[in-house]
Amino acid sequence: MKRWYVWFGAAISMILVYSTLRGLRLGEVWQALRNANYWWLIPGVAVYFLAVWARTWRWHYLLRPVKAISLGRLFPVVVIGYMGNNVYPARVGELIRGYVLKRKEDVPFSASLATIVVERIFDGVVMLFFVFVALPLTPLPSDLRRVVILSSLLFFGLLAAFFALASSPQRTQAIYGRLADRLLPERLRARTKAVLDRFMEGLRSLRSSRDMAMVFITSVAIWLTETVKYWFVMHGFGFSVPFYVLMLMAAVVNLATTIPSAPGYVGTFDKPGIEVLEGFGVARGLATGYTLVLHGALWFPITLLGVYYMWRESVSWRDFGAARETREAESSEAGVQADVS
Repeated sequence: MKRWYVWFGAAISMILVYSTLRGLRLGEVWQALRNANYWWLIPGVAVYFLAVWARTWRWHYLLRPVKAISLGRLFPVVVIGYMGNNVYPARVGELIRGYVLKRKEDVPFSASLATIVVERIFDGVVMLFFVFVALPLTPLPSDLRRVVILSSLLFFGLLAAFFALASSPQRTQAIYGRLADRLLPERLRARTKAVLDRFMEGLRSLRSSRDMAMVFITSVAIWLTETVKYWFVMHGFGFSVPFYVLMLMAAVVNLATTIPSAPGYVGTFDKPGIEVLEGFGVARGLATGYTLVLHGALWFPITLLGVYYMWRESVSWRDFGAARETREAESSEAGVQADVS
């Protein structure tokens, strides 16, 4: 992780936290926290782990062309990866997930990373789908509209690019093969081509319209299930907004968390969520208390379970630093194999 990126993310979080606190009456937030019924967190956390299980099934489905792995073996890897996202900036947990899968199941790092990128693209597309469903029913502040516009360009652009790559694998391989031969030193050509070949292997599921429909439907189910958690926690705070408002909130906060921030999405999760609720008449102190508790309820359970699975799978914090080395070692190994062949 580049040090400048860490500090950049921390600066963005500090700015957003300051913006959230400015003019906020902390007494109202404390009152909302004191009066909340925290028993509603129990069904909220339970339904959230249903969404995590559905994420595991989706990844299992995407990995099938590379290697069939049972849900029971894949679930701990998913949890460790999401825990990594919570404690490291820049979604480093995705690299950690690929590293653990490589160590446990000997799945090539580049191939698993391709499937993870596909997951993130479909998550972004579903978030935008939620926004477009709710947008006719509610206005968005101008800054959140900019996030939606930029996210639309990013995710739909990536989706189109990946479909194009996967639809003609031979042509894609020929193009990056020619580019590697022209632009790279001879010692790096075979290694680079081999890594890209494995990445293309991870995109194999994009060639089937049936598989893509299944991934999209599963992604919608995942995020609808997670939004039900928002609904449960809302009942604990005694206010009520339509379900599509919570869909909009889930979409906006998760799109905003793609912005660099401090670990745990500090600020990038909270400020957009509070603004969405305020736009529907929820008092700012109440919206802030609810969003903080919701954020904690999304962060703590998966993080604690991830720590447990780290212990059970004999994964140490030091291993997380090995994710980059594993990727580089795989690149070297792929280059040697390519030279031999």
